[in-house]
Amino acid sequence: MTPSIIQIKGIRDGLLITLDGAAWSDLVAAFVKNVDERSSFFQGARVALNVGANELRVAELSALRDQLSERGIALWAVLSESPVTESTAQNLGLATRLSKPHPIDVREIVEVLPEDGAKWIKGPLRSGGRVLFEGNVVVMGDVNPGAEIVAGGSVIVWGRLRGVVHAGAQGDEKAVVCALELAPTQLRIAGEIAVSPKKQAKSQPEVARLQDGNLTAEPWQTSTGR
Repeated sequence: MTPSIIQIKGIRDGLLITLDGAAWSDLVAAFVKNVDERSSFFQGARVALNVGANELRVAELSALRDQLSERGIALWAVLSESPVTESTAQNLGLATRLSKPHPIDVREIVEVLPEDGAKWIKGPLRSGGRVLFEGNVVVMGDVNPGAEIVAGGSVIVWGRLRGVVHAGAQGDEKAVVCALELAPTQLRIAGEIAVSPKKQAKSQPEVARLQDGNLTAEPWQTSTGR
């Protein structure tokens, strides 16, 4: 059995990923495949695993930790109902308890999303919050410095955008980033990385997009959108 859904929640210390309900080898294979297919979402992440009742030994857990490390992902905690697994995690220097989850950065990534799928976030998205989603992301509030959004589609912020945003993370060069005040720490669309577009003397709603490989920003109200 291969799980069709991988549940992911954002917490203050990184990502909490639940791997349960199937044979461990199937869970690991599905998870690693998911990571490889969505490398932009997981790159640089700190991961805590909830493995349910799976009874894991040092070889099994350390093998997964090595696979994640090779992909730039740090495994720092393992949650389990099994005393054996908990002991294994402790022997490997991994935490077995979590701090309180961040109230904003909560999401679920599924294998198949509708083409116009969107994730709605009731802002503000505070410093340390990290949202990853395969579709479009809409934030009803500010995105503060120190917060990050990685979206497969476009990002719309009904507020001030001052954090880090990566739209079109899976290569969609038609993705756009819109905000009532566009002042991100860093802005990425598809494979292009850029600093914040040049600020106007007076802040105004703007939309940023790629045009001929260059990041441009223009007033939101005159944009044709995509």
